[in-house]
Amino acid sequence: MPAVGLHHFAPDVDPGEVSDHLGRFGYAIVEDVADQGLLDRLEAEAMPHIEASAVGRDTYDGRFTRRTGALVARCPSVRPLVMHPLVVGAASHFLGHASAVQLHLTQIISVEPGETRQKLHRDEMAFDFFDFGPEYHVQCNTMWALTDFTAGNGATWILPGTSGIDDEAASGTAGAQAEMRRGSVLFYEGKVLHGAGANTSSGIRRGVNITYAVGWVRQEENQYLACPPEIARTLDDDLLRMMGYTQGAFALGYVGDQTDPLAALRGGSAKAKTIGQVAERNADARSFVADI
Repeated sequence: MPAVGLHHFAPDVDPGEVSDHLGRFGYAIVEDVADQGLLDRLEAEAMPHIEASAVGRDTYDGRFTRRTGALVARCPSVRPLVMHPLVVGAASHFLGHASAVQLHLTQIISVEPGETRQKLHRDEMAFDFFDFGPEYHVQCNTMWALTDFTAGNGATWILPGTSGIDDEAASGTAGAQAEMRRGSVLFYEGKVLHGAGANTSSGIRRGVNITYAVGWVRQEENQYLACPPEIARTLDDDLLRMMGYTQGAFALGYVGDQTDPLAALRGGSAKAKTIGQVAERNADARSFVADI
């Protein structure tokens, strides 16, 4: 099943190796990562919300594509995927130039039969088309295969190596589809050209799109409204920090009288960290990633 030209890693791959491949080629595929029982539960939790989701508004969104978000609140089984050690390790390594890494969005993308091929694009365009420059990466994306991804059902097209070149120069780059088994995960960064394939099959292609970004940008999915406070208070601190209940950098994200956002959610009043404490935290986090 692996697509010609796209490299696949075994599930025990080191997160740093995934990050390095991501930096060189714009993508990485790791096979057979997620537990099948977990995916069964996630699909059951999500199905009522998927069925209630409208199809896309145009051909870019997909006239036969449904996008279902707010997964942290709606689907408890997505939370282990958000915090999977391989993914968090690779994303933290890849985005290690920033003070913090945060959850950018969660959604299940259901590409239904009859869908046409999506226009190739770069996800960084969401930031008002701001030019971050070729060397600064602002996000690290994942697509978990909730069904098998095949050439026929719309597996994602990737154009490896297009991150550092403009669209005109990239026009001659050969692409390939990220075919992978259910439970595998595709990593791709915000600069690489990619897009969903056409679904010429009789089945639905479903993927769980979980994206991470540096802590100082606005999140694509508003995590504080997508997951109401009454649900957020039941979640563990590590997941909440990933969702954004922490400082995105020094002097970003505090509440009121410089209160730490996680403390504010819990009803406390602990002060947010100083610039020195943020620097110390970052050094500890990078050491932890290196040890994974």
